[in-house]
Parts: sequence; structure tokens; C-alpha cells
Amino acid sequence: MLPTLEWTDAGVRLLDQKLLPGRVEYRLCRDYREVAAAIRDMTVRGAPAIGVAAAMGAALGARQSRAATVAALRGEFDEILAALAATRPTAVNLFWALDRMRRKFDAAAASGDAEAVRAALVAEAQRIAAEDIAINQAIGRHGAALLPAAGRVLTHCNAGALATAGFGTALGVIRAAVAAGKRIEVLADETRPFLQGARLTAWELQQDGIPTTVITDNMAGHFLRTGGIGAVVVGADRIAANGDVANKIGTYAVAVLAKENGVPFYVAAPTSTLDLSLPSGEQIPIEQRDAREVKEIQGVAVVPEGVAVFNPAFDITPHRYVSAIITEAGVARPPYAASLARLRAGAEDRGPRSGGGERSGAAPDGRG
Repeated sequence: MLPTLEWTDAGVRLLDQKLLPGRVEYRLCRDYREVAAAIRDMTVRGAPAIGVAAAMGAALGARQSRAATVAALRGEFDEILAALAATRPTAVNLFWALDRMRRKFDAAAASGDAEAVRAALVAEAQRIAAEDIAINQAIGRHGAALLPAAGRVLTHCNAGALATAGFGTALGVIRAAVAAGKRIEVLADETRPFLQGARLTAWELQQDGIPTTVITDNMAGHFLRTGGIGAVVVGADRIAANGDVANKIGTYAVAVLAKENGVPFYVAAPTSTLDLSLPSGEQIPIEQRDAREVKEIQGVAVVPEGVAVFNPAFDITPHRYVSAIITEAGVARPPYAASLARLRAGAEDRGPRSGGGERSGAAPDGRG
């Protein structure tokens, strides 16, 4: 796969996902404000990728600051973090990454050298990107065993290499299953209104030679009932302590239909997507996006002028519809309040560099 995002001497280089699949172009963000704008307008999207981009944006802002002292740099850095935090409210990886960059700043500040702080922040952003790929590969290894040996797997939105620093979460599970010899065919919901499934998931999997068929969102129930689907696997933008999942709008409907038809519904996400401070999904903020994303498709109006439009970017899937949550630390199963807490604790015990597949103190099924 082409790199989704990368750190360069000139700035943060992002694959412009608004242009796919028709054009493959990169956008160079030369300061943190441009990174913030790219996150907001979905040049870069997907919870893990947003977190990595934000970390790089924070490092870029600190590197370009002319502050001569650590104290002066700290004041500017607080403003940089605030600007990046204001871009998108639902994906908790954004705030996780910015908090990690703040902690790196505090640790490096003990040197009293502003240049040393800048260097530490650049190194930390690059480390977060490298770890994300290793974490996704570990998610893939844990999740591959859950997919059928052959048959169809349904996914919604894009939780692939494009939504991460590389490899992907939900699509990482599919990639790992195919690499293990499983004969998987993917049904990709188109995922209105931004068409991440039709434009991005289908494009990604086509590059890998994984058979993929795009269906409209309102076909999911039909194929779950009649289409021989063996599993559903999706990503997540935030997961509450009880296992409620925030993901792209339309995920909730797919989860309900999967349960009605006896199809397992899996969520694949890194432990950085867990927000154990929230008891349930009711507390997760839901981003409301521009109505034009619904009213227009590639600039062509599809809704009559003057008609009102709702455009929530995410919905909440209650934990009772989730068969398992696949993380780099293992697979959590109900009751999620206990299994997710154990997996998070195990991941923290191992430290930020250990996302490459070593298990935590929790068992692969999350039972400890």
C-alpha cells in the first residue's frame, strides 16, 4: 500500500483521500494549521491515522516555533495542541496522541533545552506512526482466527491502511486471514455520505487482490439474511468502558441486522481507541458534519434546494450487539467492563512499543 502519511523535512505528507480512487495525490502540510485543516476536511481520516497526523502536526508546530526557552515553547505548544484537538470530536485517538505528545514535552522539558524538546517531539511522532503499524499487524493476527475459513465477510466504512499509518484494523484482520490461507471475499458497504467503502475500502483491497464487491448501505440486511456472510468486521473511533462502540454512521444498523441473522459482529481497534473514562456510549460526542456532504455527490446536487439535512458522522452500537472486540493485546468478549479493563492494563504494562503481537496479561479471549 502507498503510505497514508509520513514525516518529511519539508512537513507532513498526507495521501489526499478525498481524491481517491480517481487520483492518487499527496498534500504537503507545511505547518500545524495545515495539518489541522487536513484532519478537519478529511484529507486524512480514520481514528488511528487522525491520531498519528495530530502527533506529527504537534511536532511540526514545535519545530517551527521560534521560542528560545522551554517556558516560551510550552506556551506556544499549548496553543498548537488546542488547535489540533478542536478538529474532530469523536475519535479518541486524536486526544490520546495529543496527550502523549504533551507528556513527551513534559519529560523532555527537564533538560531545560528547547531544541532538545523539539527533537524529542519529532522522534515521538515518528515512534507513534511506527507503533501504529505494528499494533495493526497484531490486531490482524488476533482477529484472523475469528474469520471463517472461506466465504464472505461484510465491512462498513474504511478501517484499512488508509485509516491508519499502515495495514489497517478491520481490513488488517481480513489481510491477516487471507495471508493465513483463508479464502475470503469482502462485501463493502458503500458508506454514505462520504463513500469510504466504495471509494477507499474497495480501492485498498483491489490493490491487494482480495475479491471485493461493493453494495449500497441499504443492501446489507438483504445479504446478511441471504448472502452467506460468515462475519462482519468493522473499526471504531471510540469504545466506552462497557463495550459500546462509536463508529461510522450506519454501523449500528449493520450490527442489529447481523445479530438478527446470527452473524458474528466483530470490532477491531487498538487499545488507544478505548475510552474507559466513559461508562457507556451515551457519553460519546457525535460529530455533526456539513450538510453539503449529503446534499451533493462530487459537486452534483442530489437533494432539492431548501430541504433540511441531518449529517451525524457516527452512531453508537450498544455492546449487546458486539460479539468481540479485537485489540493488539488480545480479544475482549462480554462482559466488556472487565475484559476491556484487563486488556488496557496489559497493554499499558507492556509499554507503548509492544504492539507487535506479544500478548498482555489477558488471555487472547480477554478472560485474563
